[in-house]
Order: sequence, then structure tokens, then C-alpha cells
Amino acid sequence: MALIGYARVSTDLQDTAAQRRELKSAGCTEIHEEFASGAARARPVLAKLVASLGRGDVLVVVRIDRLARSLSHLLEVIETLEARGAHFRSLGDPIDTTSPQGKFTLQILGATAEFERALIRERTMAGLASAREKGRVGGNPRLRDRDPEAIAKVSRARDRSYFDKLNGEAQHWLPAVRQFRPRLPWEDVVRIINSRHSSAKPWTVERLRRAAGRFVKDGLLDRAVLDRAPPAQKDDRILAIIAGIKSSAPEMTLKEIAARLEAMREPTPRGRSKWATSSVAHFLSRAAEAGLLGEEARHGRP
Repeated sequence: MALIGYARVSTDLQDTAAQRRELKSAGCTEIHEEFASGAARARPVLAKLVASLGRGDVLVVVRIDRLARSLSHLLEVIETLEARGAHFRSLGDPIDTTSPQGKFTLQILGATAEFERALIRERTMAGLASAREKGRVGGNPRLRDRDPEAIAKVSRARDRSYFDKLNGEAQHWLPAVRQFRPRLPWEDVVRIINSRHSSAKPWTVERLRRAAGRFVKDGLLDRAVLDRAPPAQKDDRILAIIAGIKSSAPEMTLKEIAARLEAMREPTPRGRSKWATSSVAHFLSRAAEAGLLGEEARHGRP
């Protein structure tokens, strides 16, 4: 049973030394520190730590206020740990999910939290009913009245939020769009992007077109990327895909490119699922002759 400590202070001007001493005395083999306000929802160190714990591991804190920002947050973390087969222990509180007494305390906390949520729901519903009786309706009155300025403001806010999300994901999709559009159809570009970033949320043609259109609108992409892809023979299409893979990662070997094509489920010109390195080399040679490879890609690893 590995004891893993978590120490938190509100700012980097504060010191975790006292917490570390208590955690070490309790037998923690490693201790993770985080500098975050008690009310902050973002706890990247804690999130990464919880995700790394395995069956039988125990997350240990000095007090529960070092871990959670609220009772519901505490229960959420503990439920996540239990789903992973891990446990939780607070040195300063009667909570230790490795013992029957600690689990009983946790059940009481859970019942208390549910009671609080029920009270909040009841008060909210009563408040809404009272407001309706008095002729008041919730929401933005200017939006209810279809005020053009209010609608435009909401629309701008939504657009800004959408752009910020796209910008945060740009390293996944933007290079491929710039490199392959409109030379390749959207379907092929989507497959290339998804093969490069298999752990990210898969892109669809519709989502990628919309993202590209949004960047074109702000002048961050050439409008030509939205043009229709020219008709091409199957060999020409594969040639462009292989050239694109090599250009984006010049250090890739023939074997690695073949594996990438298989991961993309790209069949060979003869319709086979397995690519031979000799076929990849043939297409790379043709790509070099056609001027589709940059200097670095032409001199990458064989």
C-alpha cells in the first residue's frame, strides 16, 4: 500500500514545509505540492495525481481543506479514487477509506451533502414560483424582448469563446490544413490529423471545415483552403498524403510512415491493408521528383 501525500497552499509565497513534515511522518513515500487558492476550481497537480494512482494506493492530506474546495468536491475526488481502487486518508479528520469507521464517516458526509443539495433545489424552486406569481420571469429581459444589441453581444461572446477553443487546439489541426488544403479533400485531411493525434478528440469533416472557416474569417488562413479539392487519381492522392507525412516529420523512417498509413487505414494502390517499405520509398521518390518534398524531408532518415 503506497502512501502518496498532497500538500496545498494558496500562493507560492506560502510554505508547505509543515504539511510535508506531517505527511512524511505518516509514511508518505512521495509528496506532491500545489499552489492554488482554496476556492480555485483548477487543480492541475491534484487532477494529474488522482489520475496516476492505482489499486491499493492511498492519497493522504493533512486536513481535508487542503484537498477540496467544498464537500461536493471532496466526495467527487473520493469517488474517483474508489473507482480506481485507491483510498483517501486525512490525518486531521476522521476520514480513512481504508477502514470501516472512515467509510462510515464518508457515508455521513455524503448524506449531508445530498441533504444540502435538496434544500438548495427546494429554495430555488420556491423562489422561481414566487417570482412567477409576481409577474417576474428569469433571464435577461433585453434578450426576451429580442433587443438587437443584446443579441449581438451574446453572439460575440459565443464567437469569442468558440475562437478561443479553436486557438487552444490549433497545434493539432492548423498545420495540416495549411499543408494539405485544397490539394487533398477534407476527408483525407481529417484522417491525417486524427492519425497524428490519436489521444485528442477525433475531428470530423464538418468540425474541421467550420474551424477553418472561422480562421479564414479573421485572416489567419488563406481563403483558398476552403476551395474544392481538384479531382485526382488514386496514386496522386496517396502521393500527396505520403509527401505530407514526410514533410511534417522528416525524421520518420520508411517503416514508421508505413505504420502511419496503416493506422490511417489507407489501402495500398492494390487495395491491401499492409504497406511495404519499398512502396513507401517509391512514392517518396516520386514526391521528390514532383517537388512535393522540402529540403529537410528529402534528406531525412531512410
